[in-house]
Amino acid sequence: MASIRQHRGKWQARYYDPSGRLRSRSFARKSDARAFLAAVETDKRRGEWTDPRLGRVTLGEYVETWAATKANVRARTRLNVEGRLRAHILPVFGPVALGAIQPADVRAWVAELSAKGLAPSTVKATYLTFGQIMRTAEIDGIIHRSPCIGVELPADSSRTEMHFLTPGQVAALASSVDDRYRCLIFTAAYTGMRAGELGALKLERVNLLKRTVDVVESLGEVRGVLTTGPTKTGKRRTVSLPSFLADMIGAHIGSYPGRDGYVFTAAQGGPIRQHNFRERHFKPATRRAGLPEGVRFHDLRHTCAAILIDQGSNPKQIQARLGHASIRTTLDRYGHLFDGHDAALLEGLDATYREAKVNLNVAQTWPKRGPVVPLRLTRDP
Repeated sequence: MASIRQHRGKWQARYYDPSGRLRSRSFARKSDARAFLAAVETDKRRGEWTDPRLGRVTLGEYVETWAATKANVRARTRLNVEGRLRAHILPVFGPVALGAIQPADVRAWVAELSAKGLAPSTVKATYLTFGQIMRTAEIDGIIHRSPCIGVELPADSSRTEMHFLTPGQVAALASSVDDRYRCLIFTAAYTGMRAGELGALKLERVNLLKRTVDVVESLGEVRGVLTTGPTKTGKRRTVSLPSFLADMIGAHIGSYPGRDGYVFTAAQGGPIRQHNFRERHFKPATRRAGLPEGVRFHDLRHTCAAILIDQGSNPKQIQARLGHASIRTTLDRYGHLFDGHDAALLEGLDATYREAKVNLNVAQTWPKRGPVVPLRLTRDP
């Protein structure tokens, strides 16, 4: 039970925490001690009480614990997080107690990052990393509530332009690259797999009889070292193959066997290093094929989405094939490509209606014609 007593010239508020441990805090005025106890009891009833000593842990100290729990992230992601911590987060909040960081501090920090001229995407990524740390601290009971609320991030209008190649341009690109990488180009354009997913694809993940590939891992390069980790979303998926592509992959495997069971390999038989492939093979091939300046390997993934949409695939099918984390990502990226599909939808509804009239032989009796009824009532001015 909470109580207040005079102790060494001050008013001491005493209470038991949820674990039954006696705690106390001293105040100069009795009214302050009374208000403090009232707040404590309210927090305990709501299940929101936190140990005040934990709130004195600095962000720099807590980050070490937080980072140790991020074992499931890719090596490239971990490197990016470490860079944000070192350059933008720890210099500002490292020595500050977690419980002392307020929403106003976070807003001012985000504004300062933008004022320094950092790209909006960098500001957003840095804020999200900081937000993950504070949210984890909230879950761990170190702070009552994350201060990352009510923060407005700068709008990112500098997203890299997407290039959507035609099937003919894909074929021209494949014809312009070394024969060893020709199948890689077609596989990227007709499966929508990411470069890292294609680089990590191994023979045991390919089923040519069922015409499927299992996308399980991603291959990346961090500081010159090749690393294999989970896919971007951390989820695995199975992608079906059109007949021509299954045959092409089978022929490719027979012609270019590689070390360590990789399907797509470099000239020496080892895994493909994306930077080397891009500079030595892909970019020269785009120029020989007469493609627009700035076409990236990732644009083959966008091309796959465009081809699927043109053939009438719905957003959910595209999400599943490309491995987007949510349907919102699919619509944000490719929603504009669905423009005009409504006309085809209406044409299909009209055709269905005409077919129903013929099959039911009701053309003369239904619908009955009558006076035209206005859909909206109008009044004389």
